[in-house]
Amino acid sequence: MDSSPLFFLQSIPESVGAFALSLALAKVPLRWGRIIVVGAMLSLIIFGIRATALPAGLHTVAGLLFIVIVLAGVAGVPPTKSFVVALASLILLAFLEVIITGSLITLFKIDYQQMLSENYLGWKLLTLPQAAILIILALLVSRYLKPIQEARRM
Repeated sequence: MDSSPLFFLQSIPESVGAFALSLALAKVPLRWGRIIVVGAMLSLIIFGIRATALPAGLHTVAGLLFIVIVLAGVAGVPPTKSFVVALASLILLAFLEVIITGSLITLFKIDYQQMLSENYLGWKLLTLPQAAILIILALLVSRYLKPIQEARRM
């Protein structure tokens, strides 16, 4: 089980990035205060699921559903579009995790198993670049895909 503070050190930025990118792809204006609150809530949900004996990967499905519900219910995005943009954001997060973490492990010649068992903080810090990339992508997408004025402000 993840150490709570270190889990949230990684999870909140990733959740904020994934949710912000979902909003940007749905053409909803980005309001960072609310995005951070939703990202923290998403992290709490994921932490709660991972703390139980539920099957691995269920936290991802729950995260997807949470983002879809918030997009559709609060931001006024149609449910199908909510699902597509949320899924796209989470797929991109997974892709970035594999590429970036794998590249950094190779670049710095880090033993994966040793990192997990002996340097948990280092492991969590190693995963922060994908969160930064998601947030930057959300800003870029929001800039070039202009938000729809009729969309409820999230």
